[in-house]
Amino acid sequence: MEKDNGKNNKIPFDEDNYTHNIHKANERLLDRRGFMKTMVGAAGVFAISTLPWGGLAAKELMGFHTKSHAKKKIVDIASLAIGESAEFAYPSEHESALLIRLGENEYKAYQNACTHLKCPVFWNREEEKMVCPCHHGYFDAKSGKPTAGPPRRPLPEIVVVVENEAVFATGVKRYET
Repeated sequence: MEKDNGKNNKIPFDEDNYTHNIHKANERLLDRRGFMKTMVGAAGVFAISTLPWGGLAAKELMGFHTKSHAKKKIVDIASLAIGESAEFAYPSEHESALLIRLGENEYKAYQNACTHLKCPVFWNREEEKMVCPCHHGYFDAKSGKPTAGPPRRPLPEIVVVVENEAVFATGVKRYET
């Protein structure tokens, strides 16, 4: 094939094939095999770097790690009549909770964010139910389980103890299916 010195059909190199990018000993700088080795190596580094986080998640889900919460006074027994409720913050100051006195010595406490869309849950003394006004969700006061509406999971229960004529929060029960 003859070389054309015109503007059209000009071959830019002396070769008439597409091997002008091959360097020493017929090897390219990055061929398919080299690219795949690099990608597999990068995937391996990524997988190994996520192992600690996966271990922490598995530990939490399996229940090997138990969170400890500080004991906190909620209310004095004398100030809460049977059938009434009291709001408090637990386990942190940013998490709202609800204590209900169901009987003489029966107290139940739940985090009061609805398990559907986190709307606040209120105690309805007349119906003896906890109510989520956003989507008409109802929860049983004795178990925290949903009885009507869109919520499907029970409210997280807060462990309470009665000591020295007062009610204290001591922890949050794990959610069990």
